[in-house]
Amino acid sequence: MDKIRRHYTFRGRVQGVGFRYRASYAASMYGVTGWVCNRYDDSVEMEAQGLPEAIDKVIAVLRNDRYIFIEDMDVREIPLENDSGFHVRSSW
Repeated sequence: MDKIRRHYTFRGRVQGVGFRYRASYAASMYGVTGWVCNRYDDSVEMEAQGLPEAIDKVIAVLRNDRYIFIEDMDVREIPLENDSGFHVRSSW
């Protein structure tokens, strides 16, 4: 199966609850690259690249966290990039 890259915007209780660091930990666990950052509108933006099932596992970790509550999630597939690792970016 081929790698894909997805762009996400998460809304809900997603800032101030360890979302970015949980995402980074899960991405490292499942071999997913990309980045995550807080947005000024209280949402969180993330790009994740890897095997589809690995990305789905990262999302499952976030959905099953007891402090995070994702009310709404926009997702779209985007072109692959040459990145290494998964990074927490500072806010926009």
